[in-house]
This record gives sequence, structure tokens and C-alpha cells, in this order.
Amino acid sequence: MTDHPTPSATTSAAATTDVVQLTAAATAAAIAAGELSAVEATQAALDRIAKVDHTIHAFLHVDAEGALAAARSVDERRAAGERLGPLAGVPLALKDVLTARGMPTTCGSRILEGWHAPYDATVVSRLRAADVVLLGKVNMDEFAMGSSTENSAYGPTRNPWDTTRIPGGSSGGSAAAVAAFEAPLAIGTDTGGSIRQPAAVCGLVGVKPTYGGVSRYGLVAFSSSLDQAGPLARTVADAALLHAAIAGHDPLDSTSVDVPVPAVVEAAGRRDIRGLRVGVVRELAGDGYDPGVQAAFTAAVETLTALGAEVVEVSCPHFTYALPAYYLIAPSECSSNLARFDAMRFGLRIGDDGQAGAEEVMSRTREAGFGPEVKRRIILGTYALSSGYYDAYYGQAQKVRTLISRDFAAAFERVDVLVSPTTPTPAFPLGAKVDDPVAMYLSDLCTIPSNLAGGPAMSLPAGLVDGLPVGIQIMAPPFADDRLYLVGGALEEALDAQRGHALLDEAPAL
Repeated sequence: MTDHPTPSATTSAAATTDVVQLTAAATAAAIAAGELSAVEATQAALDRIAKVDHTIHAFLHVDAEGALAAARSVDERRAAGERLGPLAGVPLALKDVLTARGMPTTCGSRILEGWHAPYDATVVSRLRAADVVLLGKVNMDEFAMGSSTENSAYGPTRNPWDTTRIPGGSSGGSAAAVAAFEAPLAIGTDTGGSIRQPAAVCGLVGVKPTYGGVSRYGLVAFSSSLDQAGPLARTVADAALLHAAIAGHDPLDSTSVDVPVPAVVEAAGRRDIRGLRVGVVRELAGDGYDPGVQAAFTAAVETLTALGAEVVEVSCPHFTYALPAYYLIAPSECSSNLARFDAMRFGLRIGDDGQAGAEEVMSRTREAGFGPEVKRRIILGTYALSSGYYDAYYGQAQKVRTLISRDFAAAFERVDVLVSPTTPTPAFPLGAKVDDPVAMYLSDLCTIPSNLAGGPAMSLPAGLVDGLPVGIQIMAPPFADDRLYLVGGALEEALDAQRGHALLDEAPAL
């Protein structure tokens, strides 16, 4: 499936390494100053992909021709004196759950293998309008169902920190591409933590915006009330620039909310949190959390205190029910959304021999086209929505969702942001939890509450545990996304100063 470019004969290995290690902001600044062309930045990324992606397997499709054409357009218009956006010419990896003209959209599934969407997702349209260069599509758990990217029909992606371990999921391809210096930016999607969990285990910044703050038009739906696209980047400032580029009301999306985009870029640069009230969530700690993860989180909270924040413990008692509620709501919505893959309208068709009826063709196609995790969730969701069980399961889960939202509202009357570890453990070995779905689901223990309530949340690198990155999660009230960047920017600067460098500088060279 993976389509890789051929390394450029004109780009030296040393020059490529230097360019791909630049942050998105630094790349954009160098292009704007004429120190680097957009074509050079794009070619360096393509050369890096050609060099390392046979090991990482982040990309499912590389659009070298389209990326270089977009980069040339940026260079030509800049030379003509046209004023361009703050990310003009910066390469980006796009999760393969968002439609994009000229590229296949598979959602990591055989059932959509080879399908080309006739339109751009709104997120993609806004990236193109911002002159961001789309390198191609990256790997993911099938239909965004998973926490390890092992559920992709096209094989697993590997963590650049340790290629025997998972990169998180479902946006594992997005995270691995950025952590492996194949792209300075990536778009992921977050249904129950699928941006933040990969960001944590790959040493990146990952943000789930407020639900409705970024358009879902063209995002192939898993769970319509939970899915949200957002940025993955190496720094808080880079994530803010990407967030600002894709956010805003979209009349094409009925779940999009018509409110001003929070001033995330400005907030990321302020870095003064004196007097800010920070709540440590009591329920997101304790048994099941790796001691190293807990120690890194405690150290990060102590840094917040040293920066002048007021830190208190906060109880959100219904967070303990978030995981079971999520695994009723999300599969129920997925069973409805994935009914469209019926072998009749688009995608794979199996068994159409002229004799089989429509139902038999549909059954054969779904059996061949869907992987085991997708089938598991469709069956679970269909059962939860069935007559006689709807009120007992799905209805009760929605009531728990309301209680979790009330917990957040009560907490935010006392504090400005909430914090917790992002994941209970560092990245686990590939294959370790494939046969134990419940153990896999526990990877999202800390991230799911924000999806159920719809509020924004960020994962920020908190340190290393046995040489592997772990994250601290910051949560804010709905449409207060700028608070994430305010706290994240201040904490990132302080932690980098303590280490003497950015965390990703310690990643093993591939």
C-alpha cells in the first residue's frame, strides 16, 4: 500500500537532517525570509520519508508530485510579492480518515482500498488555503478504532523511539511521522484520546479542540458525537499555528459551532501563568498507573507550582464510569455510521457473481472488508441499540455522560484548567494487547472524559520513563482552548529549560 518517493539526488543527507529537524514555525520563518524555499523544505521531508518510512510505516500514500507542485506555487507567489499565511510552505502529514482530492482515502480499511474522494474535507480545504503542503496520507487504526495502530489493514506503524513498540492510536501514523522527522506537522482525529495518547507515547504535543470548533465535514465518521480533528506537532507554538489554520465555523457541518476561534497563537506566546488555578484530578491516578508515569506527572505539577500557578486537588467522581460509558456510546454510533459501507455505493464488493442477492453480497463484503476490531464494535453497538436493551445500555451511558459533564462544570467553577497523566503507561510492545481488547481500551482511561463532555484537551511531553516519552494532559472548559496553550506554552518552556533541550532531541536517530 505504501507509496514512497525516491530520494533526491541533489539533497545532501546533512542538509536534509537539518531541514527536517526545524519546527514548523522555524521552517515557515526560513521560507518567508528567503533562507529556504518551500520546494527545499518539501523535498527534504520526502527524502526523509524515503529514508526511514520503510521502518516506521507511517505513510500509506505519499503524494510527492502534488506536494512539490504546491511548494513551487508557494515559492512563485512569494517571489511575486504575494502575502502568504504563517504556515505557507510547511509540509504536513494527513491522517487517512479525512478526504482529499487526488489522494486515496482508506481509513486504514480494506473496505475502502483504492477509493478516491471527489471532494476535500473542510480541514483539508483550509490547509490548502493556508498554503500548507500536504505530503500524503498516514496510517491509522481501521476507522479510528484502536489505541495502537495495530488494527490497520495495511500493517502496524512503529514508534520512532523504539520500533518494537506501538506509536499509540488511532492517530499513530500522524504521531510517528512527526516524531520520526518525516513532517513537522500532522493532523489526527480524537474520538476517545486518539490524538493525545499517540502524542504522549511519541513525545509530541497533541490537541483535541473543543467539539464543534473544527469542522467534521469530510471526516469519515466513527462516532459522530465524539470525533474531532486536531493538530500534532513538536511544540506548543506549532500546534497553535495549525489549530488556528483549521478552526472556525463551517456551514457544511451541522455540528460546527459559530463562535470566534480562541486566540490560541497569542496564548501560546504569553507563558505567564502566575495566579492561574490548576486542578489535579483525584480519580485519574492510583492503581494501574506506571510509577514512572506518576513520578513524571508529579514533577510537572511541581513545575506548574514553581511557575506561580495555584494547584489544588479536585474530585470528579463520575470519571470512573467514563470508560464503560464510552464503550457503549462510541460503538453504538459506529454501528450506525458504518452501515453505509454496504458494497452497493462505493468501496469493496465481494461475491457479486450475478447470482447472489444484495444481502449476501453485503454480508460477504463486510466479512472480507472489516477487521476484527471494527466487527467487534459494530456488534457491540448494534446490541446496545437493539430493542429491549437501548434503555439499559445506551440510554444509561448517555446519563453517565451528562454526569461527567456536570463534574467538569463543577470543577471549572473552582479552577481554570484540570491536569492528569495522559496515559497510564508508556508505549507498550507491539502485539502485547492485541488479544486483550479490555487491556487495550484502558490506554484511553485519562483521555475519554474530555471527549464525552466535548471540552478541549492537550497532551504535552512530561519526561521519559525507561527511555520512553510520557505526557501530561491539560483540560479546559469548552471554547477555552486558549487556556491549553497558555499553560502548555509556559510548562513546555520550563521543562525544556530544566532538561536543557526539547524532549524530542533525545529520540534515537533512525
